[in-house]
Amino acid sequence: MSECIFCKIAAKEIPATVVFEDEEVLVFMDIGPIMKGHALVIPKKHYDPVTEIPDELLAKLHITAKKIAKAQLNGLGADGVNIMQNNGKASGQEVPHLHVHVIPRFDGDGHHWNWNAKSYNDFDEMSELADRIRHSV
Repeated sequence: MSECIFCKIAAKEIPATVVFEDEEVLVFMDIGPIMKGHALVIPKKHYDPVTEIPDELLAKLHITAKKIAKAQLNGLGADGVNIMQNNGKASGQEVPHLHVHVIPRFDGDGHHWNWNAKSYNDFDEMSELADRIRHSV
């Protein structure tokens, strides 16, 4: 996609600080990190949404995210790692090119997710939603 910033980064049209690269995957530092060391794992080929990427490539993205997480733990001395993938504007995705965030976390780093847990009205409501999902798999 000619206007996709991540496609331009993958094509080396826009500079990025590359952490890892192979034929299909590119890992580079996020320029707006949640924590210093925050990296993005992308397929070089454009895919969006997550439902469109081949399973083998999606698996490779997550295997690569695991390698980057281990490198953040060992290389940065991180105490933990968040691995996340937002999909669609409603989820907070800002760049419409599939990407996985790998975010090093440190004890006392001060970052907190705005996670406001909801609840179901009752077990029947939860079961009904599960049935709808199950029947759509």
